[in-house]
Amino acid sequence: MSQDKRKRVFTVAPMPAEKCAYALARYSRSPDSIAKSLDWVRAHDSRKFLESFYFQYGHASIADLGHVVISFEGISELAATELEDEPLWDGQARSSRYQDFGKGGFVTPPDFDSQQAERCQAAGRELLEAYGKVHAAAFESLREKIPRPDGMDPKAYDRNLRARAFDVARYLLFFGVSTNVGQVTSIRTLEKQIRRIKASDYWELRELGDEIAGVCAQNPDCPWDLNAAAEPVAPTLARYVDVDRHLEISRNDLRLWALQNLPAAAERETPDVDLIRPSDAATDIAATLLFAATDRPYRELYELAASWSAAQRDEVIDAALRSRTRRDELLRAFRGAPYAYDIVMDIGAYRDLHRHRRCQQFRQDYGWRLGYVTPAQIEEAGVAGEYARAMEAAFETGRALPAPGSHYLLPFAARARFLFKMDFAEAEYICRLRSGVKGHFSYREIAWKMKQRMEELEPGLARLMQATPPWVDDPLTR
Repeated sequence: MSQDKRKRVFTVAPMPAEKCAYALARYSRSPDSIAKSLDWVRAHDSRKFLESFYFQYGHASIADLGHVVISFEGISELAATELEDEPLWDGQARSSRYQDFGKGGFVTPPDFDSQQAERCQAAGRELLEAYGKVHAAAFESLREKIPRPDGMDPKAYDRNLRARAFDVARYLLFFGVSTNVGQVTSIRTLEKQIRRIKASDYWELRELGDEIAGVCAQNPDCPWDLNAAAEPVAPTLARYVDVDRHLEISRNDLRLWALQNLPAAAERETPDVDLIRPSDAATDIAATLLFAATDRPYRELYELAASWSAAQRDEVIDAALRSRTRRDELLRAFRGAPYAYDIVMDIGAYRDLHRHRRCQQFRQDYGWRLGYVTPAQIEEAGVAGEYARAMEAAFETGRALPAPGSHYLLPFAARARFLFKMDFAEAEYICRLRSGVKGHFSYREIAWKMKQRMEELEPGLARLMQATPPWVDDPLTR
């Protein structure tokens, strides 16, 4: 090896997100070393650069070069789920398997009046009380059913069974339950997130959008170096994030179009996990746009759109694009994939499958129409009556409260409809990972059905999919 080999790899210490974006953007636009580029940034104003190149000239990739770490505390599970709904999002939320959510309280929708808030709180307290009882009963039931193996550490045995008991009890948690989320995103993803949640139907999300922008203009709340001079996290971003009006208007326009133009819903059964391979792009886009605007299965909407003329499909697409400006990207519904899984599942399972970001995800409006699931372990633990009473009370109260605030009472057991579009590699990965014995029984069942649907549609490819049947279980494996 040559004795005068030059150093080729350089590390850069963490710095404010906008400074980092400026430094790396300048680095790509000059012959200087990274050290000289950093010296330049120290002596020049990053805000002017970002205002010119990112916000005015539209060089969006510059904002991918600076990352921001943000923590959200005391927000609802509903807000956490909506915050995480970014394809390029990185972060972690509190796990319902390893923490007792019954101790953290819950969020009452800020747009409820005092009487509505009181009813919501009473139903929430009843759910959390049942949650504690079900967890205790499920834990004791598992201890009786699964003796500790010889040689297994008693503490490890206890932890594993408590985690599995939380898997059962979590069905009584609900969207209003308080949680924490930590995220690491680029400035560009953060801007999209803020604009999107400012257009949300939910008051809490709209407030969070304003709050995120506000803290980006301030010094960090939790600096690493307590002796270093602090500076704002992303002050330029904070000045330019507004509501995503295109998303807001398109959503309303599509709901109205569907209400005025779609025929009566088809009266037919559809499986909880359905799989379609779209063969026409325009038909797929029209069906996907309407999927989020209705409560109909994707297969029904796809077959409807396929039966229409091109002009009729264009009506749907034009309704979605009427409010688009030069700044707006095409909506997510315009992103396709070879396979479309239409899945009706409990909200708890969705929280886990929602983490798969190598696919395009869509959801219909949350609500009470699809009922709730009751795990078999509830009956085995002898708490079926307690569980049913809490569920029925929550559903009765939720149906009586105005939407969308009523959605905060939706238990994780409540069912909703979701559309996941993906390529075969992602389908294989989800089936293999989520069907494993370490997973929650609800999404294990979904992953197994995803494999079965692929076997029906693509038997030649499905032979490559590895999946563990849901009846193969090992509760002491984590």
